[in-house]
Amino acid sequence: MTTSLPAFPAAGESPLDTCIRLREIAPVVEVAFPGGVPAYLALTHNAVREILAGDNKTFARDPRHWPALYDGSIPQDWPLRTIVQGDHLSTKDGDDHRRLRGLVGKAFTPGRVQAMQPRIQEIVDRLLDGVVVTGDGVDLVPAFTEALPMAVICELFGVPESERARLRKWTATLLAHTTPPEEAFATQNALMAYLHELAERKRREPGDDLTSGLVQARDRDDRLTSDELVAVLWLMLVAGHETTVHLLGHAILALSAHPDQLALAKAEDRWADVVEETLRYRHSVMMTSFRFTLTDVEIAGVTIPKGNAVGVMYQASGIDPEEYGETASRFDITREQTGGLGFGHGPRYCIGAPLARLESRLALASLYRRLPDLSLTIDRGDVPYSPSFFTVGPLSLPVRLGTGRP
Repeated sequence: MTTSLPAFPAAGESPLDTCIRLREIAPVVEVAFPGGVPAYLALTHNAVREILAGDNKTFARDPRHWPALYDGSIPQDWPLRTIVQGDHLSTKDGDDHRRLRGLVGKAFTPGRVQAMQPRIQEIVDRLLDGVVVTGDGVDLVPAFTEALPMAVICELFGVPESERARLRKWTATLLAHTTPPEEAFATQNALMAYLHELAERKRREPGDDLTSGLVQARDRDDRLTSDELVAVLWLMLVAGHETTVHLLGHAILALSAHPDQLALAKAEDRWADVVEETLRYRHSVMMTSFRFTLTDVEIAGVTIPKGNAVGVMYQASGIDPEEYGETASRFDITREQTGGLGFGHGPRYCIGAPLARLESRLALASLYRRLPDLSLTIDRGDVPYSPSFFTVGPLSLPVRLGTGRP
């Protein structure tokens, strides 16, 4: 496809910087995604909130509402099809979405999540033992910020430890906008085959995990098909760890850049505030997969015609000066956290929000309690980031441990 629209992502510019630049044009801007595919970006807090509030009314997540995917306008080998057309919980609407969400939601109630705290703390402590043994130069991304969310979500869904590295690699490959089409489709096929195999294994040998519970629900009544079961697993295992991986990475970077805020968090045990401010300041989700207009709709004064795709840009909306004033780009854990969209809004509010908050709070509190003099051994400007405009975060955080290593 060819288009004269501004490119997203833009060459030589981070996706966030591109969003900030485009926001000067309008709250909602039409851009060209890789391959010249046109779609809209919602770039301000109010625009994002309006769209989220329109779920199941003016906006749908089912890609069948995007005619360009099916009329030949978008090439069949467009690599983002693996995300956009994936048959998973986030592409369901209305009753289907509520039904599937209800099957999983009981495992993520605040009470159930709180009961997981001792086990999460055990995992955190074990990983920090490994960090200390490795010593100065240890990279916190593979050793800690990746390892913790992977361990928690995989234990929850009964994924054996020996299979978790593959799952992590598949996730990174699928979410990278630099992945070639053939590799993207091969990766999606491999992941789906694995999830079908995991479900079959849990049917034969059930355990005390959510995958076994979903399999039993499928076999007990007709509320859940095998394909729907795998669709739920796809989203929960991918999104259930990827977003927290980058939330932790962004928090460590922000605290490194703002030592006054780190000192305050340590002195007053304000790690929950660190988590909330990180969600606003550098959300790990750059954008969710597209929503599609069910009718002509006006968002923040911009008309989007029926049958178009819209990306909700969480990371850009979090530092919108119209919502957060002149301090929008400042990391401040004393900021009053009201009306934030860190875990969404409306019927698709993040089902895993209690778990992500708990994991992140425990991880950061334990990290800086164990290693109070922790410091980066890399300039913040040299930190590499994931090549994705879906989820974005640091790929490497080598650190010096300092003197405190109890």
